[in-house]
Amino acid sequence: MTATDRPQRHTSPIIIILATIGGLAILTGIIFLGLSTFLIRSIGKSGEVTVVQGVSRDKVGVININGVITESEQTIQQMLKFQDNHDVKAIVIRIDSPGGAVGASQELFQEIHRLDQKKPVIVSMGSVAASGGYYAAVGARTIVANPGTITGSIGVIMKIPNLKKLMEKIGIGTTVIKSGKLKDLGSISRPLTPAEQAVLKDVMDDIHQQFMEDVAASRHLPMEKVREIADGRILSGRQAKKLGLVDELGNFHTAVLIAAKAGGIKGEPGLLYPEKDKFSILRQIMEESGAGTIARGIRKAIMETDMGMATECR
Repeated sequence: MTATDRPQRHTSPIIIILATIGGLAILTGIIFLGLSTFLIRSIGKSGEVTVVQGVSRDKVGVININGVITESEQTIQQMLKFQDNHDVKAIVIRIDSPGGAVGASQELFQEIHRLDQKKPVIVSMGSVAASGGYYAAVGARTIVANPGTITGSIGVIMKIPNLKKLMEKIGIGTTVIKSGKLKDLGSISRPLTPAEQAVLKDVMDDIHQQFMEDVAASRHLPMEKVREIADGRILSGRQAKKLGLVDELGNFHTAVLIAAKAGGIKGEPGLLYPEKDKFSILRQIMEESGAGTIARGIRKAIMETDMGMATECR
């Protein structure tokens, strides 16, 4: 049998495609592990990362508050580091947040206000700094917003889902044993009673009052004026400036220059950013990968389901 007489072996296109995909997946994994190792080794265990800008030794510290506010501990730790850093003469807090949990927003407001007594704190508003995001901002001595920044939304909201009919359809029942008639207030297995609604309304009104009082005191506005606009409405940065809710219209660089002047820095200041720990960087890499898409989808589904009782500044 000659070479021309031998039967030809054809490789299936499916096998070729699968092999190609597998090879790409392995290559991607190798690149990911190599990049992760490099980043972890290149970052110290403590301190800050400096972005060189200008020649001044004196610096403006920059802290970002992004996304829904669910906790405040990490941001407060960053503030404390800048408070103790003698090279940092002023701080810019960049807020891009639609709001979030009441307690966390109040903690940020209180800590920003306290820090401002030691070093100038300037807030720079990004695309949105509304509700809890605005609550945090009013702790600073100066608020800078873009003309089109979405801000305001001074109000409080509580959402309690009622899954009684759904639970009945799938055969789920609950037995409640409680020590007081309001102990299971906010249960998702039944509607709220009028008495429960009245209790929750009192709580919301009190938190709303706290929000308005802090805005009025920090912005040096009459309580009557704040009450007029504290109905949950959103405002543009330009509208907010006319109402006295922000001080200046401008971008991040505008806020940096104001902070440098307040901190007595001459010339273009250097900027100092908090260091990201290695786990944060790995998490960021994952979120930028395909796995991050799945993770974001899960988080979004959980937030939209809104299981249980949650009070938010919105």
